[in-house]
Amino acid sequence: MSWRSYNQSLIRYPQYGFSLDLSLMDIAPSDVAVLAPKIHKAFADMVAVEAGAIANPDEGRMVGHYWLRNADLAPNEQLKEAIVGPIAALKAFAEKIHNGTVQPPSGGCFEQVLLIGIGGSALGPQLVSEAIGQNARLPLAFFDNTDPAGMDSVLAKLSKIGLAKTLVLVISKSGGTAETRNGMLEAKVAYEAAGLNFGHHAIAVTGIGSKLDNYATQGQFLARFPMEDWVGGRTSVLSTVGLVPAALQGLDIDALLDGAAAMDTETRKQDVHQNAAMQLAIAWHSATNGKGEKDMVVLPYKDSLVLFSKYLQQLVMESLGKEKDLDGNIVHQGIAVYGNKGSTDQHAYIQQLRDGVNNFFATFIEVRKGRNGPSIDVDPGITSADYLQGFLRGTRKALYAAGRYSVTISIPEVTPFQLGLLIALFERTVSFYASLVNINAYHQPGVEAGKKAAGDFIETLMKVREELSSHSNSAEEISTAIGADPEDVYHCLIHLAANGEAKITSGATPKEDRFSS
Repeated sequence: MSWRSYNQSLIRYPQYGFSLDLSLMDIAPSDVAVLAPKIHKAFADMVAVEAGAIANPDEGRMVGHYWLRNADLAPNEQLKEAIVGPIAALKAFAEKIHNGTVQPPSGGCFEQVLLIGIGGSALGPQLVSEAIGQNARLPLAFFDNTDPAGMDSVLAKLSKIGLAKTLVLVISKSGGTAETRNGMLEAKVAYEAAGLNFGHHAIAVTGIGSKLDNYATQGQFLARFPMEDWVGGRTSVLSTVGLVPAALQGLDIDALLDGAAAMDTETRKQDVHQNAAMQLAIAWHSATNGKGEKDMVVLPYKDSLVLFSKYLQQLVMESLGKEKDLDGNIVHQGIAVYGNKGSTDQHAYIQQLRDGVNNFFATFIEVRKGRNGPSIDVDPGITSADYLQGFLRGTRKALYAAGRYSVTISIPEVTPFQLGLLIALFERTVSFYASLVNINAYHQPGVEAGKKAAGDFIETLMKVREELSSHSNSAEEISTAIGADPEDVYHCLIHLAANGEAKITSGATPKEDRFSS
């Protein structure tokens, strides 16, 4: 660590209070020199993406999340209107919800929102809500899984105000995502049990003509907002997916978009040394040898950013975790991401980061402002914010002393504008890094494979239900009868027994367990 290294390795955008400190990454100039041709290509690839090239060849799609915060970049007027029109419409709708022009059938105003979605359709809105939604006009609750007990817990919390005053927002591009569909059906039954019309309390964000779009039309939902196929779920937080719930909360969505646009402007410049996104991509490449050889631990030192590591987990891992490169070679790329927040992790896994296996690099996120308003002295002349800063600075120094590298990103405070800056920084970093390692950052074949396998299990489960009888049978006997894998059948039977649909007589091994209806 040296003052000279710090000055040489710091990128600042003073007009936004933003800085990126790479001084503790020990990036060798030779590493950057070797990457020069790939860096040049990455800049060219980004120009093509923003111009509307087919950036996702597997699906034949453009990638347009960069247009969302600057519609003038859209390749044609039709795409520009697909951005501008829905933003105006969602703002107008949110205002009608707030002033009671659009109201629940029971009268008055909606007072809370239940958001039903999964993956980017929930993670983005959750991040925004946690980071800048503390004083929301309408608080959000989430169905973001197909866990029935979890949904029951959320419904119990919503019951304090009541479903009659709860607006439901269903988000799914296709409308066929099982977890979101299940959540919507569970919510519908809960509304009907309370004597309420579900559709008269619901809105949807979905693709035009999708299953959900048709369902919302038939169910007389209050409103529908489009979700374009050129916006991926993990980069959808600044589309209708994130902006509709943000507007309903009364958040400043213009500032959120402005922050992202500001970072885009800076990181669109092809000056390697002053481009924070490119420098961050180079740092990732240097730390992981361009092969994902180390994990990234994300440590925001601010409670309101606790979900940022979870958000980045999907953005980075779903984008970069690929079996094949663009030339069809088996490469098994990716960067594993985990984290929580500082200084909480001083008392959790920092011990291993400092003294254990050196298989990571850290990303610290510093928020300079401690709080709004005065602070007390917790020690003479020392505040809680002083301690937080001390833990951040001390931890990164202790890690570096043990040969552990880290990046530090600093912002002045957590505001809609600054959150937009951070989101845009990492979106472009992912795109740059993907180009450096020659992969498609915009598809997710592994996710689709998991969905198919889950579907196969459900089909087996249905057959097991039909085959189960009052006679005691083993998993092997039932598997032979239905032509299925005995282990799959066994897990189906255990599931049915756990949920009161089957009886189990345990044997010495799973093979000897017997099941009956």
